[in-house]
Order: sequence, then structure tokens, then C-alpha cells
Amino acid sequence: MNLAAINKNWVIEKIEFAKLHGKRARSAGANARLGIHGAACEVSLVRITIDGQTAYGASRITTEQARTLVGKHIRDLFDDNGKILEPYRICLEFPLLDWLGRRWNQPVYEIYNGARSQTQSGLAVPCYDTSLYFDDLHLSSDKDAVALIQEEAKQGYAKGHRHFKIKVGRGGMHMPLIEGTRRDIAIVEGVREVAGPKGKLMIDANNAYNLNLTKEVLTALSDIDLYWIEEAFHEDEQLYKDLKSWLKERNQNVLIADGEGDASPRLVDWAIQGRVDVLQYDIIHPGFTHWLELGAKLDEHALLTAPHCYGNAYGIYATGHLSASIKGFQFVEWDDITIEGMDASAYSVQDGMFYVPPKAGFGLEFDDDRFAYQVTQGGWVID
Repeated sequence: MNLAAINKNWVIEKIEFAKLHGKRARSAGANARLGIHGAACEVSLVRITIDGQTAYGASRITTEQARTLVGKHIRDLFDDNGKILEPYRICLEFPLLDWLGRRWNQPVYEIYNGARSQTQSGLAVPCYDTSLYFDDLHLSSDKDAVALIQEEAKQGYAKGHRHFKIKVGRGGMHMPLIEGTRRDIAIVEGVREVAGPKGKLMIDANNAYNLNLTKEVLTALSDIDLYWIEEAFHEDEQLYKDLKSWLKERNQNVLIADGEGDASPRLVDWAIQGRVDVLQYDIIHPGFTHWLELGAKLDEHALLTAPHCYGNAYGIYATGHLSASIKGFQFVEWDDITIEGMDASAYSVQDGMFYVPPKAGFGLEFDDDRFAYQVTQGGWVID
């Protein structure tokens, strides 16, 4: 970003906070450590006003933080390299970047000059359907369970998806170990039939496996051509070192992915040492600017990037813009959510690709009246 392009007279005039609500296209079931996720979703948003112009973005700002920011010159929120300073990221980075994009009539992916897939119609970024949860736990038959998850995968395929991430780890809590692991394997094999040979499949155990169980599952799925295994067990350098060596000895090209939730602070170091291949910190927190910096570091070591983005519809679209700045970017995680008052119709999924429009800011439009109403229903205004 060209810091000189930020007018010294631009001042934050108003900050408004509210939550918009919506739902998934299909209720999400359990995963290996949690119960039913359901259909209801929400997005916490800020509408920021600068120089009389508004913009929107995801935010975890508090009223106390907002009071310190109203009246502040926005140029003071950036460092000399044009990156948002750490204290302001969780508060304002998404609405601030959206505002700059709208003022400059640029999509956010252009602001940081990293549009590797840019065309006149925007960006084309790989994505995957992340909706294949444990929706089968009420079924006693593995055959019926496979048919159900296959049907859900077919729904995703009909919406343009070609790549799928499948929740596994049924034997960790919800089913007896042997029966649950057997069903995990059968369902992955069933989704491969839907995805076809070109679709990439990932499995996510949410830390429900141990090292030996991971090896057992990967052995059983050796003909499935898995792309990665995610959160097989809680991050452990020695266990990942062992798993890496084991995969290499077998010539089984499955990537190791991790980084969601309470990830080890040493995870990046372990990745640089060759223990982990794909980093998955969340797009909302630690956020967009953090990912710009981390992505550059990961690129230096030829590591791969796939930000976590489940349950936050705003983050899906922000991740698409981030992809342009990171060479090792792999996928946008697609959680099929509709938020009332947030118009994402300029985006689309086709043939396994997520199309990011060349619209100003993050390319999303918001219903001002609905947002204003939500401000009165538990939100707030600081001006």
C-alpha cells in the first residue's frame, strides 16, 4: 500500500457496531469434539464513517476501544510499510480496508499489490466445501451413513464445488472407537466417488486421533489420494516428525495441516523445520494484516497457507482477497451461509473455484437500514 495516498486529513468520525444474523444452507452436525453446530450464524460488524463516507467490516471492537479511535487520523493507524498497526487490527482492519478500497475504487486484493490471478473479472481462487460434518450419528448402518454424506457432497457439487473437507474422528467421542473409525473410512471413500479423481479431498479429525490411529486411517485410505490430514491430534513436534517420516517411507503424499483454535505458539517453527505443511490460523483473528505478514514468511520457506474460516460469512470473502498476496495460498474454506442484510451476490463458486469480483473494498454490499435497526437491538454508536 502507498502510505502517501492516505490523506492526512481523513479522520474517524463515527463507529457503529451491530450483529447481522443468518443461517447455513444446511444445518451442520457434530464434529469430533463438539455437538451439533446447527444452522444459525451471525456476523459482528462495524460501520465506520470517515470523511462522510461509510464502509463495513467484521470487528471485535469494544465501546471503550471505539471511544479512543473516534477523532483519530487514519494515517496514524498504519506503519511506514502501509500495514495496519497491531493495536488497531482486531478493532478496525476489515472496515478500514473496505473504506480505503471504496474511496480509491479498488478491491482490497489490489491495495497490497499482490493480485497473482487478477483478470478484468477479478480473481479465481480454489475453494472447498467444508460442510461435511457428522450428520449421520443417528444411523446404525454404515451404508446408510455413507449414502447420507454422499448426498450432502452431491449438493455441494451441484453448487459448483469440486473439493471437499470431511470431518472424521467419530470414534473420539460420539461412537465406539472401532466402529467410528470404520465409518470415517467408509465415508471418505464414498465422498471420493462424488468428487471424482480430480477433486481434492481433505480430512479433519479435530484432534480426535492419536499417532497410531492416524497411521491406521491413512493406510486404509492410501488409494483415495488424500490432499491433507488436518488436526489429526493436538500439535506435537515429535509426533508430527514421526508421522512425516512414516509418510515419506510409504511414499504417501498426504500433507499435514494444522493451526486452528489454541494452536501451539511453536507451530510456525515446526512448519519451517518440515513437520507441518499447511498453516491454518483463522482469517478473522489473528486477522488479515497478520496473515499478510505470516503468508510472506511462509512463502519464504515454500510452506502452504489455508486460513480457517468456518462460521463467519464475512471471513469467506476476506480470505478470497488475501489469496492474491500469498504464493502458497491453497483454498478458501467455503461455509454456505446467507446473512440477512449482507449481499455477496457478486461472488460465485464454479467448478471448484471461488470468483472474487473486482468491486471496490471487499465487494460486499450491506442494507444500511437493516444495520441501523440492529444497532438499536443490542448494538451501539460512538461519534
